[in-house]
Amino acid sequence: MIEARRKEGESIGAFLRRFTKKVQNSGVLIQARRKRFKTDPKTRREMQQAATRRASTLKERERLFKLGKLED
Repeated sequence: MIEARRKEGESIGAFLRRFTKKVQNSGVLIQARRKRFKTDPKTRREMQQAATRRASTLKERERLFKLGKLED
């Protein structure tokens, strides 16, 4: 937890710069971004379903290409 208190006579701008620097040096933002965008690994079943979908889509594209209904 980062804590910063405004010093006596310190301007808001100076305090804000000092606080921002503390936050950046602590690594809190980096951890928050990692946590925000982290995705769980796919299960085996999900991977198999995705592979089946890709294979069927490829097969359908090849069929349509042979029929002349799909251009390269």
